[in-house]
Amino acid sequence: MMRRTVRAVVALCLLLTATVGCDVQARREIAAEKKATEKGPPPPERVAEPCEVDGRPPRIGVVPINLQALFFNQINTGAKTVADKAGAHMQVVNGDDDSQKQANAIDNLVADDFDAIIVDAVDTEGIKPAIRRAKAAGVPVVAVDATVDDPAVATQVGTANAEGGKRIAEELLELSGGKGEVGVVGALNSTVQNERQKGFTDAVTAGGMEIGTVVDGRNIQEQAQSAAENLLTGDPDLPYAYATGEPALIGLAAAVRSQERAEDIEVVGWDLSQQAVDGLRAGWIVGVVQQNTFEFGYEAMNAAIDLACGRSAPADVPVPTQIVTPANVSEYLYYLEK
Repeated sequence: MMRRTVRAVVALCLLLTATVGCDVQARREIAAEKKATEKGPPPPERVAEPCEVDGRPPRIGVVPINLQALFFNQINTGAKTVADKAGAHMQVVNGDDDSQKQANAIDNLVADDFDAIIVDAVDTEGIKPAIRRAKAAGVPVVAVDATVDDPAVATQVGTANAEGGKRIAEELLELSGGKGEVGVVGALNSTVQNERQKGFTDAVTAGGMEIGTVVDGRNIQEQAQSAAENLLTGDPDLPYAYATGEPALIGLAAAVRSQERAEDIEVVGWDLSQQAVDGLRAGWIVGVVQQNTFEFGYEAMNAAIDLACGRSAPADVPVPTQIVTPANVSEYLYYLEK
């Protein structure tokens, strides 16, 4: 009896030692992640020189796609950081995922004597007439994120979306060995996300994988979740899925959890959110293309202020992407902050 008691005590001590060790390690990791988050994004490397326009600070209008996604809010935060440092006035008008609303917003900002406009276009073709009207009225337009191929755009700030799709496809091909079917949650009304879808599709099919069902989340989180639910229900054995934007990835993550598919599917996509980070930590989200959203805002506002002040600005400002994985996600937690 005494021998059994001693063994039990020893086992308990070993268990407690392991538990305490794990607890200490967990606390260290939490502290490190908290520190990384609090540190925030790198500050702007440059801030445009202040000026006055007609005796007042320059007035810059910003027209994002929507104000729901962290992505667009972070662009606004970056822009506001530069505007505040440069003494410029910034006003945001929500595009609400509607190309006509964006066009109306541009017309109204021109009518209200704004000195430059930043726009992230829902429809890169549909927005062109409004941008041309702004240019004709002497108001320069900076296109951010979505590429608007038109001479009326003074400066384009963004990333190569098709190339980003190719990069995350290469991550998946390495993981899958070039075998398996991929379902896609896209946003077929978004030029940007269609480019990401094509870059991804071309790369994975060239690498031997197959594209299965493509569903349309329309860049709206609730619709993306419903579309993703249909995707997973329609193919209960689907091994891989790709989401082309933040709402699509959040919706897909919700569908994976609700259908308890985390053990049998692996997901790649775009843009960090709390849901994406949770999936990365759990391991079933295996890669996320992260654009430097704050840098988008910094560079777009710098260009807008320079143009408003009568200075030149580059025609194209490329912003690189980052690939976030379960192994490095703790380095990018500041993207969870607006």
